[in-house]
Amino acid sequence: MPYHLTRRLAENEAVITRHCSMLSAADKASITPAGEWLLGNYYLIEEQIRLVRYHLPKDFGKGLPVLLPPHRRPRIYDIATEIIAHGDGRWDKESLSHFIVAYQEVAPLTLGELWALPGMLRLALIENLRRVSVEVANTQQARQLAERWVSKLVACAEQRPSELVMLIADLARSKPPLNSAFVAELVRRLQGRGHLLMLPLTWLEQQLADNGTTADALTQRFSQQLAAQQLSVSNSINGLRLLSEAHWADFTEAMSLVDRTLQQDPADVYPEMHFDTRDHYRHVIEMLARHSHHS
Repeated sequence: MPYHLTRRLAENEAVITRHCSMLSAADKASITPAGEWLLGNYYLIEEQIRLVRYHLPKDFGKGLPVLLPPHRRPRIYDIATEIIAHGDGRWDKESLSHFIVAYQEVAPLTLGELWALPGMLRLALIENLRRVSVEVANTQQARQLAERWVSKLVACAEQRPSELVMLIADLARSKPPLNSAFVAELVRRLQGRGHLLMLPLTWLEQQLADNGTTADALTQRFSQQLAAQQLSVSNSINGLRLLSEAHWADFTEAMSLVDRTLQQDPADVYPEMHFDTRDHYRHVIEMLARHSHHS
């Protein structure tokens, strides 16, 4: 496998592992649905990463068409990432077939690329899980920060109400991230806690007004983000499972333009051959093509 893809796989594993460890140490009641999906399926993600390493050795990328500089990535990897990005982690055999057929109307794929597609899809799904794990971790950290400030504000309002204004000033000086996760958690925990705790909410609304938004708008956005994160994680996890269940030999043969040509054998001998024999024919043609001026 090309070095940069090997390195990226290791980075993805490290990031996902770090974020899952952080979620595992957090209060279970505060973990988002997407975080629960990540934790509950961490074993599956690790298993899929091991599969990628096992099936894609260091020399895997040799002979695969690559993109022009500066990317220098295998073309089939970019195709896989495009498929996964388009469906936000969701894919199925039918949509995948339509995509590959449409792509080959412009640029035929080699047999090696078709065989490499499952591994590239795994890489793309793991990459998608890394992206969502970053979002989930950032959400968790913002909510925990809001929770710590709420605890301070509530304790101050109950025990030292005269110092509440000073504590709100400390909150303002700390410049918390006024993102949707922080705001939604702060509002959820402070609303209905008495008139004194309306002061930090008033301060929050003033800060958000300066930024051209409101607490209600950010709370609604947060709900949408939670739903999007959960969908992306569940799609990616189910996508990894589907990869292990799919019969890729049949798919590769069905997508092969060389096979489509050989199926036209006027003697009808080729279509009646065993799969292994047909596959041997295709590999021989692929080897001949490497030393030919023809595709």
